[in-house]
Parts: sequence; C-alpha cells; structure tokens
Amino acid sequence: MKSIKKVVLAYSGGLDTSVILKWLQEKYDCEVVTFTADIGQGEEIEPAREKAKQAGIKEIYIENLEEDFAKNYIFPMFRANAIYEGEYLLGTSIARPLIAKRLIEIAAETGADAIAHGATGKGNDQVRFELNAYALNPDIKVIAPWREWDLLSREKLLNFAEKHGIPVDMKHKNGGSPYSMDANLLHISYEGRHLENPSNPPEDSMWRWTKSPEAANDEAESLSISFENGDPVAINNETMKPHEVFNYLNQVGSRNGIGRLDLVENRFVGMKSRGCYETPGGTILLKAHRAIESITLDREVAHLKDELMPRYAKLIYNGFWFAPEREALQTLIDHTQKNVTGEVNLVCYKGSVQVVGRSSPHSLFDENIATFEDDGGSYNQYDAEGFIKLNALRLKTLGRNKKD
Repeated sequence: MKSIKKVVLAYSGGLDTSVILKWLQEKYDCEVVTFTADIGQGEEIEPAREKAKQAGIKEIYIENLEEDFAKNYIFPMFRANAIYEGEYLLGTSIARPLIAKRLIEIAAETGADAIAHGATGKGNDQVRFELNAYALNPDIKVIAPWREWDLLSREKLLNFAEKHGIPVDMKHKNGGSPYSMDANLLHISYEGRHLENPSNPPEDSMWRWTKSPEAANDEAESLSISFENGDPVAINNETMKPHEVFNYLNQVGSRNGIGRLDLVENRFVGMKSRGCYETPGGTILLKAHRAIESITLDREVAHLKDELMPRYAKLIYNGFWFAPEREALQTLIDHTQKNVTGEVNLVCYKGSVQVVGRSSPHSLFDENIATFEDDGGSYNQYDAEGFIKLNALRLKTLGRNKKD
C-alpha cells in the first residue's frame, strides 16, 4: 500500500472525510482526487469543492447522479419488490454500488491506483463499497482509514482537524447531530447514540422528512401512478423522469406521515444494529407496484418472484449488486415485468397508504370468471369437485394411516 501514488476519495466535505483527506496525504504521501455525488440527499454539495481546493486538491469531481441512481438502481430493485428482513427498503444499500462504480471509473480516468471511503470497520458500507469495487476492478487498492487509524472518537477527529488547520463547521464543534445519518433520493437513516439502546423510543425531534401520523394532513390525499414494464412513468397522468417520480412521492408521503420505520436488523458483519428510517416515496411505490402486479402477473410467476425476493434483497444488502447471481436474478425479474403496465389509484392518510383501484391493458383478472353472479358458463363449478378430490387423495391416505 505504501506504493500508492494517487487515490480517489469518496468525499462529502464533512468532518470525517475532511480529516481522511489530510490523513491520506500524510500517511501515504499521495495525490488525492475527491469525488462528491449528489444522489438526492437534499444538501448543498458545492461547498465541498471549495473545501477540497483549500486542501490543495487539483482534481475535483462533483456530480449530480440522481437520474442514474433512480433509473438504474432504485427502479430495478423495486421491480423485485425488494425488502430486507421483511421491512427495510434498502435505501442505503442500493446507493453504494453506484458510488463504488463512479469511484472505479474516476480512478481509471485519472490514473489513480486506489480508492478510499469513510465507512467504519463495524458497518455494512465498507463491505458494499469494496465488494462492488473489486467486482468492477479486481486490481484496485482500497484504503479504509477507519480500519487503520487511531482517530476513533469525535474528540480525536476534532483535535486532528485543529492541529492541521482543517475548517470545521460549528455544528461539528458542538457535537453535531446525535445520530449518524445517511440520506439520498430513496430515504434517510438514523443510527447511534440514543438509538443504540433498542428499548429507547425514537425522539420526535429526530425525524427530518416526515410529519408524524398524528400531525399529518387531516384530509386524505388521492393519487394515481402509471406503470410501464414495471417502472413508474407518470403520476396523476403527468409524465415524469425517474428521479422526479421519487421527489414527488417523497413530498406526498412526507406530508401524510408515511414511511417511518424503527428496525433492529442483522448486519452482514455479524452484529445486530438498530436503525430508524424514513422512506416516504418508496413506501408508496412498493404498495403501488405490488398492486399492478396483482392483476398482470400469472399466479406462479408472482409466487416465484416472492420466493426469490428475500435472496435478491439480501444480495443488495450485503453488497453483491455487481455479482453474477444478482444479475441473473435481475434478468428473470425484468422478464416478468414486460406486461406490468397500467394504473394504480391510491389514498394516503395519516401514516397509511391504501390501494383503491388498479387497471391494465394486460390484466389477467376476468370478471366473467370471478363474478358471484351468473357467469354464463364461463366457469363450471362442478369441476371443482374433481379438483378437490385429487388434491385430497394423499391427505385421505395419510388420515387413514394415522387412524389405523
């Protein structure tokens, strides 16, 4: 690692990555390239440019990747209805492969022989960044300062910053947020401090995006989402780009108190971790996508997707987005979506989202067969007797055996 000449750093401009930048220059005596991505976190990222310049950085990458993130990462994941351990919509997990991909691409563009990230040695993100990076460039070197240095407290980080003249925002000097947070187009997460005791309820002041259900709008809000081949393309008949869909749904969900989650999850590295999440738009979209699938997917195809979904979600959570098994599953999932086209009507009200209608030109729902009225011979009810008897044959055999 001492032979490293140039490294691309995933850089936010905050305390941690500002310290990492200087630490890399000192520890490895190398040139540093900074990469700052706007993936819809809702914060101004341009200040990172000036901070990088002050640190003597010559190659500075600041990019808006919202559209790429929504179209090529979030949308494919939502075609699978992916949720981890029954609840988590994978907001942090799905952002990491995109960042890793750009780190590798920028390394190639600038002739860098290493990349660096600010993920800790206890979390999932170190795994996600590095597995995805190695899948794209097996020869890349990865520097993870949190696994190397002794700056393992905020006090030590602040002391390092003061010693080296690194500008620190007042919010960091005062301790900053009581939580470790990550935000992007899909969600915002909270971990640490008060939340480390899983019996502590989340503080009302913690939530940044959504109203509480109690304080949400008193009137229900209706909306319709139009799908083409499994992806949302319009809301209330207004065509939107992928990132615009999420911006709109996030606003709807936020004002209606939708998308809060308090979860203890099993990290890939082996520990349990308590986190809280706000995923307003994603919660609405998942409900709508399952609704349009309910009338457009064959029963066995739908059930097969549901059986494969936990495996697919686990691959994303653990950092295997660019692994061949995820790509193979994606091919199958995308094939199932060719007729998932139509419109879903929903109502949002005080923390809940309900489907109130769905329609599709490819609907497999046959009113003539499903009706409780006279179906005109579309379905011969007498056929059910033989169906039941054939399915009961083994059960009757088992029952007689037990009786004997």
